[in-house]
Amino acid sequence: MASVPSRIASFAARDHRYVLLGTSAIAFVGMCLSSQARPAMSFLANAFTVELVMYYLLAAWLVVAAAGLLFKLTHWNTYAQTSPFTKPGAARALRFGSYLVCAMTAVLFVDRAVMGFASAWSAASASSTMPDDMLTQVLYMFQQGKQTYLTGIATTIELAVFGTVIAFFLAILLVAVRIMEIDRSDNDAVRFAKKVGVGFAKFYSTVVRGTPMLVQGVIVYYLGFGVVSSFGMSITEVNAIWSRFIAGLVVVSLNSTAYMMEVLRGGIESVDPGQMEAARSLGMSQWQAMLKVVFPQGIKYAIPGLSNELVINIKDSSVLSVIGVFDLAFAASTVAGIYYKQLNAYLVAAVFYLIMTAVASWLLGLFAKRMNVAATTLGSTSDAKMTAKKAEA
Repeated sequence: MASVPSRIASFAARDHRYVLLGTSAIAFVGMCLSSQARPAMSFLANAFTVELVMYYLLAAWLVVAAAGLLFKLTHWNTYAQTSPFTKPGAARALRFGSYLVCAMTAVLFVDRAVMGFASAWSAASASSTMPDDMLTQVLYMFQQGKQTYLTGIATTIELAVFGTVIAFFLAILLVAVRIMEIDRSDNDAVRFAKKVGVGFAKFYSTVVRGTPMLVQGVIVYYLGFGVVSSFGMSITEVNAIWSRFIAGLVVVSLNSTAYMMEVLRGGIESVDPGQMEAARSLGMSQWQAMLKVVFPQGIKYAIPGLSNELVINIKDSSVLSVIGVFDLAFAASTVAGIYYKQLNAYLVAAVFYLIMTAVASWLLGLFAKRMNVAATTLGSTSDAKMTAKKAEA
C-alpha cells in the first residue's frame, strides 16, 4: 500500500495536470480571440502592445502545458515524485498563472465578443440596407422584423402555457379513468362503464403518442374547419370561430394530455399499495381513497415530468406553423421570406427559443424546489415518450 505522502503527491500531481490541461484550452481560446479582427468599439484598439504581450503570454502557457504533458508521458509512473511541476513553488506559480490566463482570456472575450456584438448592433441600427457581415445581418433583420418576432413569441408562450394547463386537468380526468379497477360492489353497468373508460384511455394514449404533432395539427385543423363550415357559414365566419390559434391550442392540449396522463399514472403507481389498502380498511370507497390518499402523493411524484411538459410545448409548438399558426417559427419564416435569408432568420428564432426554455426551466426548478421534489429536464416529446414507457413498465 502506498504511503500517505506518496498518495498526497499523486493527488497534487493529478490536480496540476488538470490545471495545465484546463487552462491550456482557455489559453487557446484566448489566442483565437486575439487573432480575430478588432470590432469598431474595441477598447484594445489603441493598446496593441498590451494585446501582443497577452498573446505571447498565452502562447507561453501552451508551451508550459505541452512540456508538462510530455514529461508525464515520459515519466508516467514517477511523475508525482520527479516532475518539477509538482514542487511547492512551481505549483504556486502554476496556480497564479492559471488565474492570469483566465483573466487575459476574459478581457479578450469582452473586447472581441461583447464589444463586437455591441458594434454589430450599432451598425445594424444605423444601416438602411442589408449589411455585409452575417452578425450585422442577423441583428438588422431582427430590428426590422422585431414586431413580427415579438408577436410570434407571444403566441408561442400562450400556446405552451394555456395548452399545458388545459392538458393537466384533462390528464387528471383521463388518468382517473385509466387506473379504474372493478370493485366487488360494482353492478354490471358500472363494470361495463369502467371497461369502456379504461379501453378509451389506453386507445387515446396509444394513438396520440404514436403519431407526430405535425400530423395531428393538420388533421385537427382541417377536420374542425370542415365540421364548422358544414353549418353553412362563410370562410370569414368559420375563421372567426375555428381560428388557427384555437386549432393549435387544441392540438397542444390533446397531445400533452396523453403524455401527462402516463406521467401521472406512473406517479400514482409509485405510491405504496399499502396506502390504498389502509384507506379502504378505514371504510373509504375506491374513489375516496384515490382522491384523498393516493392522488395527492402521486401528483407530487409526477411534478417534475408534468412541469417539463411546458418546456416541451414551447419547442414542439413550432410544428404548428404548418397550419399557419403565427408562432415564433412562423414569424421566422415570414422574416426569411422578406429578406431571403433563411439561416439568419432562424438563428434569431433559435436564440429566443433557447431563452424561453431556459427561463421556463429555471422557473420550474424553483417550483420543484418549493414542492420539495427533484427537478428533471426533458428535451422533447421523444424524452416524454421514454418517461411514459417507463410508467407503463
